[in-house]
Amino acid sequence: MPLSRFKTNFSFIFPSVTCALMIQVSSAWSPIVVKDVTELGPQITPKVTDVSRDGGYSVTLNDKIIWLYDDTECLDHGGKQLSFVSNTAAFAREPDGNVSMLQDFGIEAAGKDSKTGKTAYAILADTSVATGGWIPFSPDELDYNQRKKNVQRVAIWPGTSPTPYSTTQAFLFAPLVYVDSKPQDPSKEYQARGMTLISISAPPSGPVASRQGDLIIPGTEVAFGGFASLLGYTTTAQTQDLSNRDVYMLGMTNSGLQLARARVERLTDFSAYSFWDAVQLKFKNTPPKPDEQDYRKIYLPGTFSSGNVFYSPYFNTFIMVYFNKLVDSTFRVRFLDLNSPVGNDTIWPKRGKRGKGIAPEDAEAIVKYAWSPEQELYRSPQGKGGFNYAGMAHPEYFNRQYYAPSLYPGGTSASDRRNPWFGSKVVSAKDAEEDGKHLMLSWTSQLRGGLNNGIYQVQLAKVEFDAVPESPEGNFPSAAASSSTLAFSLASSTFGPTPTPTISRSSSSPIRPSSTALTSTGSAGRNARRPCNDECFFLCSSLAASIGVVLVSAFWDL
Repeated sequence: MPLSRFKTNFSFIFPSVTCALMIQVSSAWSPIVVKDVTELGPQITPKVTDVSRDGGYSVTLNDKIIWLYDDTECLDHGGKQLSFVSNTAAFAREPDGNVSMLQDFGIEAAGKDSKTGKTAYAILADTSVATGGWIPFSPDELDYNQRKKNVQRVAIWPGTSPTPYSTTQAFLFAPLVYVDSKPQDPSKEYQARGMTLISISAPPSGPVASRQGDLIIPGTEVAFGGFASLLGYTTTAQTQDLSNRDVYMLGMTNSGLQLARARVERLTDFSAYSFWDAVQLKFKNTPPKPDEQDYRKIYLPGTFSSGNVFYSPYFNTFIMVYFNKLVDSTFRVRFLDLNSPVGNDTIWPKRGKRGKGIAPEDAEAIVKYAWSPEQELYRSPQGKGGFNYAGMAHPEYFNRQYYAPSLYPGGTSASDRRNPWFGSKVVSAKDAEEDGKHLMLSWTSQLRGGLNNGIYQVQLAKVEFDAVPESPEGNFPSAAASSSTLAFSLASSTFGPTPTPTISRSSSSPIRPSSTALTSTGSAGRNARRPCNDECFFLCSSLAASIGVVLVSAFWDL
């Protein structure tokens, strides 16, 4: 979405946000120091004539990396559209070699290329934006799209990375969106239908997505899970049985992130969800208002447009990597600060659970400790069409501890609870020294902006972290110190079925917390001709017709 298409309105000023940031974040010390960034170039689909798509989310299942995308348009060399669908998926073709190469599925001949005269190839050439994509439409959605052809359509955008619930299956909350192809009122171009739940598997024939019900979270509620979902132990049962797990779901609003929780077997029942009350510091049955502006009632105040949360074995805590709503193409990062407990819970004191750190299964920790201040991680290079969007981290690369140990089948030895090392041609496991010391990033680059003829491409880069500096209060214990000694077992789930040249940029100094934060909300046009960056604004904009801008001075030294 070109910058010129923004309509800015400075009347939405929320002075209370400053206080929100002061309450919700911890001290200014950070373990995160960037040593080097290597640009790896664009993703490549060799068998497709030309492809323009955005998003770029990932999950590893069956030792295969699955990449997910939002709107995907295939073109011939003359720019003629060959196919257009609202989502696609691919395997990483050479995850341990050329990490940019993709293996797409559903590639079909699509007639003669209008420029070369040769056969052109497209993804899902026999499927229209109204009839499907990788994630299937329900019968009602198919009927709606046929009745509203060229007027309005239902789209399904993955929006974030899936969450594994075993080494072979994952789940994803994906937004259902009504897209008006010719809106008279820009504020009504996108209307939230709500969130649907997807289960994902990875047979050799290609990634498979299955809908788990139709509308799970209504469009009148916060889009929980649209930013990230974490699978963790329940508060009362620290067992390895998958049925005894909670899912923590983060959803974006104009004012920050809100949090919901549900038992894994109740994910399809929104009435079974509970919601974090940031005032009373406990989960309650009443959901927050999507337009809540009182910072005291927001789990994490701030501005977010895309990102994810994951456990880092290098930092021994949860990490949040994201783009905020500034159009500056910059990755931000926060870490869950185990030296900053929230409240006086004796089980969750300083330095982690019972003072012994946290494990990947300890998702409950995200309500027991404060998030650190926002730091700049990496400013990605912009394409010719304007700013980047859909910034994501991909912790399955350069990391043999991607899965929580309890996700492996029962009887798996501790030494075998490791996934393969992905990315050896970029950095080997030996040279990397530690899991998670390197991190893959992706973003959508606008090669050519424009309302009807934009071209979009997912780009990659690798961040290398430096040694963790000593904290004044001591660094966090390792995850091993807090791991459960219970025997591992896995219950059945209730879910259904040529390398690019690199440019290295180094920095020997730590990245610093931002001194200011700028919040903006808004939406911009998309039509059925092209993908653009509206998904990353959609969930957190409430379809605002203008952009509210808030300039906040953030005082980090509390």
